[in-house]
Amino acid sequence: MSEYIIEQANPNDAKAVLAYLKIIGGESDNLTFGSEGVPFSVEAEHSFIQSRLDSETDVLYLVKHNGAIIGNGSINSLSGRMSHRAELGISVRKDWWGKGVGTKLMDALIVFAREAGFEILSLDVRSDNERAIRLYEKFGFKKIATYPGFMKIEDQLVDYDMMYLSLK
Repeated sequence: MSEYIIEQANPNDAKAVLAYLKIIGGESDNLTFGSEGVPFSVEAEHSFIQSRLDSETDVLYLVKHNGAIIGNGSINSLSGRMSHRAELGISVRKDWWGKGVGTKLMDALIVFAREAGFEILSLDVRSDNERAIRLYEKFGFKKIATYPGFMKIEDQLVDYDMMYLSLK
């Protein structure tokens, strides 16, 4: 497959981001939403993306191949007594799994988090999502707890692992 680029999301990407979220939501049960996507309007997503651009501590990266979104990743800061921490989120289109997209996106996110001055990154991952867990562990993330019944899919409770990475 040919190359892809990683860039900060632009408010003009709002409609494409929402369409992407519907696609990835339908490709696996690893996310907290399904093929319905997230309940945001294009205008709300536009504002959210603009807020990321205006922030020194939050970012939304898109991975694009031939103009189409094939992945996204975010760093979301916490406030107050938790301002030394941020939450990381990442997703990649299923047909791009195993092709290094997640690794390059994680690299970019961790560089951003370090430059923003964070000391700890945290994330939640479905406990049986071995592929994602291997990626996170490759970057030094450690499991700190399991949240039983974190979400429910078709009457089945699904556990999630909480993981963290010290950037110090």
